[in-house]
Amino acid sequence: MITVYAMSTCQDCIYLHDQLLNNPKFEVREISAHVKILKEFIRLRDTHPAFKEVRRQGLVGIPCFVKEDGSVTLVPEEVGLKGRPQE
Repeated sequence: MITVYAMSTCQDCIYLHDQLLNNPKFEVREISAHVKILKEFIRLRDTHPAFKEVRRQGLVGIPCFVKEDGSVTLVPEEVGLKGRPQE
């Protein structure tokens, strides 16, 4: 199962919502639902190399995908989803 860290007010996360809904391949972890989940995400974001550029730019880094093998990506297409078109 792929873990998705997301937030219901994030436009990129909102775009993925219908693709994730009832999809057993993904477990969505809503970072605004509980401080425990937020801390879990922040720990990942602050230590994992996949977030290096995100941290440099001062961005949040969601949606974030933790694959079954433990690797992390910020690219929806790398986990079989269609990302939001860039404006």
